[in-house]
Amino acid sequence: MSLLPTLLPSLTLLPSMSLQATAIEPLPEAADAASAAAPVAAQAAESTLHGGGLNYLELIAAASLPVQVVMALLLLASFVSWVIIYRKKRVLDRAQKEADLFEERFWSGGDLGRLYEAATQRKQEISGLEAIFEGGLREFNRVRQRRGIDARSQLEGAQRAMRAASSRELDALEHNLEFLANVGSISPYVGLFGTVLGILMSFHGLATMKEATIATVAPGISEALLATAMGLFAAIPAVWAYNRFATRVERIASRYDTFAEEFSSILQRQAHIEDA
Repeated sequence: MSLLPTLLPSLTLLPSMSLQATAIEPLPEAADAASAAAPVAAQAAESTLHGGGLNYLELIAAASLPVQVVMALLLLASFVSWVIIYRKKRVLDRAQKEADLFEERFWSGGDLGRLYEAATQRKQEISGLEAIFEGGLREFNRVRQRRGIDARSQLEGAQRAMRAASSRELDALEHNLEFLANVGSISPYVGLFGTVLGILMSFHGLATMKEATIATVAPGISEALLATAMGLFAAIPAVWAYNRFATRVERIASRYDTFAEEFSSILQRQAHIEDA
């Protein structure tokens, strides 16, 4: 009982000590670091939201001369590819439309002689199925005028003429498709070549610097990667267009062959009737 008076003052001091312990302030160094990191994080978030401020024109202008030459070649190839794509689409659409119109007239039951005369009068303007029809019937009539020529020889002459006309028409449709194939297959490697040159020059420039940071390496690597991106930009549309147009040309070629066989059957019946 005699110890209680001596313990009571010490027990009354415990709550005040615990309150002082919970009110401990952070170290000055930690507070300064936190206050300095907050604006940096806010600035980084703001730059991310605004796209980072990447200017492609400035990258191209600041690139080295070999990389600029590679980029110029890729831009030229891409421009020519788009011109060919636009023109080739128009040519194939027109060939498809002309084939539909001629087949409608051919199978409508009209006189083939009148159809042939109409094709002969505008021979320089005809194409596609009409050109195949005109070439086959012209050769059939020419061989038929000879004496002593049987029906088989007449038919073979007409078939040769139609094959020749079909080959000329397909060559015109396939014109410049090879360029699209070359652009699609070569452009990624040309872009990769520009990337290698850009990286080599970037690391060569670091040899003269005492301290290398990401800020000194980033521009060279950026222009190098931009060359690769431009190579893919030129290659992807060219590959897609080549596959698309090659498929359409194959379908039109199959349509030409089918018409030539059907017209050969008509000429064969006509030749046998005349011989009989």
